[in-house]
Amino acid sequence: MNELIFRGKDRFSPDLADLALLLMVITAEVLAGRMKFHFGPGLMILLVGGTVLLVAGSRLIAMRYWVRVNADGVTVSWGLGRGRTYSWQQICWIDVSEIQGRGTTTRVARIHTTDGRRHWLSTLVTSGFNPLEDFDADFRRVVDWWKHSTGPSQRVRPERQFRDRITPTRIGVVGTVVFAVILFVATVVL
Repeated sequence: MNELIFRGKDRFSPDLADLALLLMVITAEVLAGRMKFHFGPGLMILLVGGTVLLVAGSRLIAMRYWVRVNADGVTVSWGLGRGRTYSWQQICWIDVSEIQGRGTTTRVARIHTTDGRRHWLSTLVTSGFNPLEDFDADFRRVVDWWKHSTGPSQRVRPERQFRDRITPTRIGVVGTVVFAVILFVATVVL
């Protein structure tokens, strides 16, 4: 089987939509800073410069993400360093995690290791904001490598844990209830 490499620079390269969004954020910062908060030029340069550095730095690191699948196993790099290799004997399951939020679904390929941990494959991600047309085919190729490199007895689906049932919607509902209780207690006590 051929080695698979999924690189962030192929997936997360900047485009005109990213530039337009950055310009809108900077414009909003300048308008709010000048008109609402009356920031001076030094503070405005610091605010806008910090935004540009944060966005550019995160984009550059994302472009350095990569995942390699070969006979040794799966190597995942989050943009810094050589990455971490998980041998096929360490991987007990491979699946797709679906995350609902902001009106779209994000799907991320992940591996489950024998020590109970889960690791996202940093460049095998698809969403409404950043679609990957070949996501299902690429995921299938990774699963084919896994099945080719392990025996059926090594492939064990992990049990669902508490964190599998936590969704952004549930966190929002619980957070809203907690906030309402704190606000109620604060108004009654004060």
